[in-house]
Amino acid sequence: MKLKVGANREDDIRRLGIAREVLGWEAKLMIDANQVWDVPEAIDWIGDLARFKPHWVEEPTSPDDVLGHARIRAAIAPLGVATGEHGMNRVLFKQMFQAEAIDFCQLDAARLASVNEILAVYLMAKKFGVPVCPHAGGVGLCELVQHLSIFDYVAVSGSLDNRVTEFVDHLHEHFVAPCVVANGAYRLPTEPGYSAEMFEASIDEFAFPGGGYWLRALPA
Repeated sequence: MKLKVGANREDDIRRLGIAREVLGWEAKLMIDANQVWDVPEAIDWIGDLARFKPHWVEEPTSPDDVLGHARIRAAIAPLGVATGEHGMNRVLFKQMFQAEAIDFCQLDAARLASVNEILAVYLMAKKFGVPVCPHAGGVGLCELVQHLSIFDYVAVSGSLDNRVTEFVDHLHEHFVAPCVVANGAYRLPTEPGYSAEMFEASIDEFAFPGGGYWLRALPA
């Protein structure tokens, strides 16, 4: 389970306490700050949340602050630091790995320059021993990252240790070959391709600004 944090410290403590009461202490509980803190604030705030033993702290500060992430990671260990959904190119990931700034790499299938650059990040992650846990949840991202995680397991890491692939049950009905999750795991795709094809009817309805949805919603 993953909870958002960073808006109110006392509320974070209350909510994480409830989460641990419900989940127990064996389940992995992640927290996500969505870049809300600067570096000293992140270290101080996470110090108050460490009692709940989060598996990782996601995006604790600006996503391109390599040395800031490294400083946070050193200060909050053994809690993990995760980031990458806003990583815009392989060079940023290279620097994150070299600076030992992250424990989990959360590359985004739509943020990087498609498959070739994504694979370069996977290979670097393997070299530096950092597990890749792809970011997903947006429109079509779950469909894309299933292929990436399968490739990682089959051809790069050969391991599922410390690896998760995000899933949000959201808008899959617009895709010709939607991903399938059963018993907490992605099922292998059965159709060729990247699972990115959308139904023509969905495109006609929601394409901006000429789709039917927008024509009805926007003033004439």
